[in-house]
Amino acid sequence: MTDVLWTPPADVLQRSRIGAYLRWLAEHRGLEFADYDALWRWSVTDLDAFWRSIWDHFDVVAHTPPTATLAGRHMPGARWFPGATLNYAENVLRMPGRADDDQVVIATGQTRSSVALTAAELREQVRRVAAGLRRLGVTTGDRVAAYAPNIPETYVLLLATASLGAIFSSCAPEFGTRSVTDRWQQIEPKVLVAVDGYRYGAKPVDRRAEVAAIRAALPSLRHTVTVPYLDPGATPPPGAISWAELAAATDEPQTFAPVPFDHPLYVLYSSGTTGLPKPIVHGHGGILLEHLKMLALHHDLGPADRFFWFTTTGWMMWNFLVSGPAVGATIVLFDGNPGHPDLGALWRLAEETGTTYLGTSAPFLLACRKAGLVPRDIADLAALRGLGSTGAPLPAEGFTWVYDRVGADLQLQSLSGGTDVCTGFVGGVPLLPVHAGEITCRALGAKVEARATDGTSVVGELGELVITEPMPSMPVGFWNDPDGVRYREAYFDLYPGVWRHGDWITVNSRGGCVITGRSDATLNRGGVRLGTAEFYSVVEGLDEVVDSVVVHLEDDEGGAGELLLFVVPTDGVNLDDELRRKICRELRTALSPRHVPDEIHQVRAVPRTLSAKKLEVPVKKILTGTPVDQAAAKGALTNPESLTAFAALAHRRAPDTGSAT
Repeated sequence: MTDVLWTPPADVLQRSRIGAYLRWLAEHRGLEFADYDALWRWSVTDLDAFWRSIWDHFDVVAHTPPTATLAGRHMPGARWFPGATLNYAENVLRMPGRADDDQVVIATGQTRSSVALTAAELREQVRRVAAGLRRLGVTTGDRVAAYAPNIPETYVLLLATASLGAIFSSCAPEFGTRSVTDRWQQIEPKVLVAVDGYRYGAKPVDRRAEVAAIRAALPSLRHTVTVPYLDPGATPPPGAISWAELAAATDEPQTFAPVPFDHPLYVLYSSGTTGLPKPIVHGHGGILLEHLKMLALHHDLGPADRFFWFTTTGWMMWNFLVSGPAVGATIVLFDGNPGHPDLGALWRLAEETGTTYLGTSAPFLLACRKAGLVPRDIADLAALRGLGSTGAPLPAEGFTWVYDRVGADLQLQSLSGGTDVCTGFVGGVPLLPVHAGEITCRALGAKVEARATDGTSVVGELGELVITEPMPSMPVGFWNDPDGVRYREAYFDLYPGVWRHGDWITVNSRGGCVITGRSDATLNRGGVRLGTAEFYSVVEGLDEVVDSVVVHLEDDEGGAGELLLFVVPTDGVNLDDELRRKICRELRTALSPRHVPDEIHQVRAVPRTLSAKKLEVPVKKILTGTPVDQAAAKGALTNPESLTAFAALAHRRAPDTGSAT
């Protein structure tokens, strides 16, 4: 039985954008490659030639040309395209292959009626909002913050801000006041653009009080602009202006500030679960080149495509999605509850919008599988040729479900990357087959390796995910970190000169990858090291379990320690001894006897970040005696109340052991 679920069509080189790129390399560079592996090895060896080919192949619009491609390869500190000036927004708004009257933005949600923007309308809105920001005194280097969902106004604001050389930052409106101010007090924005509220499913959520608190906590603000999203008839609060006033008609021409390649474009943030979120600064040129490469060559997106990734403005996948027009693709923006009125909502929306590439998360796909959903029966997905999955590892059964229940002919691309690089550095490519449970390849230009504990690169073995050569979309730096100390500590402390990402990865002999969870949450008993993703695949594969989190409490004396499993049972199911025995039996059979938990507890919810990642490390800290407020920043969680159960357990365990361990 083969694990190959999809094979590239025979004419893939004629039909795909990476095929066109290979023809271009042969014609313009005299380079030919036998297969993807040979192309990848060139891309991570001859960095100058590869990244200059991306610049030239995609005909990047620059105001002044670069004097070199890469000024030194040392990390951190590699400088890309010195001397070049360009503007991200100018390159996105070029929208190659699209006519003025082509729809390039389709926006839908649960708060207002669907809207669409043509290429001409998008450019016009950006021109007007840029003029409005200029009237407010915004200039190069100023920060503009958006407390707004995945709607056209947020996208227009990003492009208008970038066009001026100002710096954009967004927080989704479900973020609480503390989460927002922890982020924005660090960057001191001059302008805040905020919605009054939104609908999540059928529920209206008023955010006016939060907006007032955010304004009060940001003394740097000079102007506030309100978008009457929940209540279209609402008037701005005192001291604020409306979006309509910001975007008022004007005769000012659209201009684009020419900025250096590494000029800040936007600030993204780490999850902030165990301290202040790290303000990660991304540059105009690095983001542009990386997204051109990934969207066109890996996702095979172009002017015939409609690109829809379910995301909020608080996740880097939004920044990735909205680069779509730079390769000519139409983007689909959705704001709302993806499970309303049921889990079929996104699949039906894909049909309604003619989506050709749908991006979502592994937890969403697994939830659909667990619910018995058959998307191809509830929606016409004939146009869908690509499906992206990220946010967590997708196990083999998730792959099989996609091909059995969604479509046999689409290409499933499981990918992994991070906010830190605003992209995926392992993912899919049209040239290679899809194997169940496996990320297809390392992305072009991403020198990803698995590193053993002794520092050597390993193949076919679990190791630390490292990147051993610089990429243009690595951060310009962290905000307010002038000597780069925090930046170096975050990625380069363990292996000097090598980026350590914090995931466990296995790279096999054909270049396929399996990521098995965060390296700081790894289970290690009796010398057997296992990523948590495999554990969850077994436990959450049971019909009786909805969600779970596992932690390993090490023994200071060198013993096996304790393995504690917490499960959220399906509605109507209680965790009893019979279910405990079943869970243990499944884990022993699928993994190893060492991974049978010492204790299994029932909880109401697993703590998750605002981008839906499980909080294994804070749970472990709480169970080993760290106070809840020190273990996790509650404002960074979707469900901070979920931590209470772990604190209560730590308290109950402490008298017996002398500590929470």
